Amino acid sequence: MRILIFLLCIMSLPVRAQSLLREEIGKLMQREWDQFDFSGVLLVAREGKPVYYKAKGYRRFNGEHKLRKTDLFEWASISKSFTSMVILQLKEVGKLNYEDSLGKFIPGLPYHGITIRHLLTHTSGIPDYQEIMDQYWDKSRIAGNEEVIRYLKQYPRPMLFPPGSKYAYSNTGYLLLASIAEAVSGRSFTEWVNERIFDPLKMHGAGFRNPGSRSRIKNFAWGHIYEEDKKRYTHADSFPAFNYTIWLGERMGPGRISGSALDLLKWDRALYTGKPVSQKILEEAFQPYRLSDGGISNYGFGWALRTHPTLGRVVHHSGDNPGYRTHIVRYIDKKYTVILLNNTSSGRMEDILKELEEMLVRN
Repeated sequence: MRILIFLLCIMSLPVRAQSLLREEIGKLMQREWDQFDFSGVLLVAREGKPVYYKAKGYRRFNGEHKLRKTDLFEWASISKSFTSMVILQLKEVGKLNYEDSLGKFIPGLPYHGITIRHLLTHTSGIPDYQEIMDQYWDKSRIAGNEEVIRYLKQYPRPMLFPPGSKYAYSNTGYLLLASIAEAVSGRSFTEWVNERIFDPLKMHGAGFRNPGSRSRIKNFAWGHIYEEDKKRYTHADSFPAFNYTIWLGERMGPGRISGSALDLLKWDRALYTGKPVSQKILEEAFQPYRLSDGGISNYGFGWALRTHPTLGRVVHHSGDNPGYRTHIVRYIDKKYTVILLNNTSSGRMEDILKELEEMLVRN
């Protein structure tokens, strides 16, 4: 009998620990709501099972439409993890190699010595396309990858640094990766992602959307910006400074994917299974990049990398679009996942994530 009681006590420890963790997180998020008007969804899971999964705030502040935890958010640069996965899938079937040159697939660009690996790791040194498009593009028209690439050729800017010598986050690099994927596969990038990732993983809320299509979805959480002088939140698309999300609304690769927190949890779980790509291929995405001077860049293929002294390996990505801030943090060794989606460009995201990580260490 004593042995049975002992075993029952041991078995109940993880349940009690998760209950305490859930309680701690609840207090944290109640504070964020009460003191900082946080609006968004937090999902914390252990081995794919939600420990905490709740929404606070408003889907649309005009009319006070309350958020639901299943609402869709713009993921912004978290999209890069899907772009890199397409490249991994094409590598697995022998359609390309990481050392292949950019010019092999997109000829005519005035940038040389750049490989697919450089693009994946943000070490290409290629200039930012948005500055070029902002200066020369007719903003009454909507641009996609084809138009951006044409303008990179037509209005060349100098390289930022020799390829492989430095790390510099590059939306241009990931736009080019999506176009390389189309050139290699002969398929639309969006079709490939839908058919090879979203559909098989049952990520039913995930998709490529522009501002127009987002506005027609009832359960889409609009991005908002707080206007201090008016003491109110305003739909981010109404600010002229952010209208690039409209006239660059057909881009693929660096962003544009939206979905729910649960969709991202499905994505997280799939990366443990070998379904999108084999574990051997996937592991390459989680390796730091060695720069030409011997230094290390802790960005792999579509994921930022770090090691926590207690929690072990961490792969993560953030997203930042007008009115949105998003994070997915995967504690690979401990099998924790943190997904935090916000629709008010909150400056509280990093503080919340830091406190959550401290809670995971304690529990």
